[in-house]
Amino acid sequence: MKLGLIAGNGKFPFLVLEAARAQGYEVVVAAIKEEAFPEIETKDAASVHWLSLGELSRLIDTFKAEGVTRAIMAGQVKHKQIFSAIKPDWRLAKLLLSLGRRNTDSLLGAVAKVLAEEGITLESSTALLEPLLARSGVLTRRAPSEQECKNIEYGRSVARHLAQYDIGQTVVIAESACVAVEAMEGTDATIERAGYIMRSLEGDASTLSRALTVVKIAKPNQDLRFDVPVIGLKTIEAMQRAGAESLAIDAGWCLLLDGDRIIEAANSVQIAIVSG
Repeated sequence: MKLGLIAGNGKFPFLVLEAARAQGYEVVVAAIKEEAFPEIETKDAASVHWLSLGELSRLIDTFKAEGVTRAIMAGQVKHKQIFSAIKPDWRLAKLLLSLGRRNTDSLLGAVAKVLAEEGITLESSTALLEPLLARSGVLTRRAPSEQECKNIEYGRSVARHLAQYDIGQTVVIAESACVAVEAMEGTDATIERAGYIMRSLEGDASTLSRALTVVKIAKPNQDLRFDVPVIGLKTIEAMQRAGAESLAIDAGWCLLLDGDRIIEAANSVQIAIVSG
């Protein structure tokens, strides 16, 4: 059995590759030059092909030549790459011109459709990693405080409204005030920005608590083929630097990239994580 893996950055592609090999798949990796880590070459894939983000035709030709009819997309491709200097090939250029909106859902949904038309089915990115999806409940030793629960309730309301427009999936809250909203920069950078904003208030007369709550949600009709909410150890590290003390995620939708190590890291610094 062959499985194609379109690899972006981070640990996610390595987890998929490992799980696929454990289930007997020959994995053909299409590694995105601008994103994938070079270590993907050392992980016993059947083959690794390095492609630019703009080379949609080459991706299709590569998978066809390798006999791939099923593929998984895993790993971050930064949203800002859509507006980068990368030159799209004729197929991707045509696709981009056809889009009404250049957001993640529109672009990657269109790519998935083109792949399907060429006989390559894009499957859920979490299909092989279901044990790493967040279970429901308080995941850490410390439960959120009363104020943090209020922040979570408000943050989820704000995030779900924003998610309808595919702007981002993360908001950072302090005392039911929205401090930062995710856009193209990603979750960890949003948390860092919130920390910077709060530090800039030091010395000002303010009743606003400096303790931050991070809320990361799944979008309405979240398409797990190409857009999976994830957190990892780096998220906990970013929270610690920013002064964020609690994190809320969506059960069954958010992938814990580092598994129990995330919970251990949060416990060590008294960060509360709740999944609901």
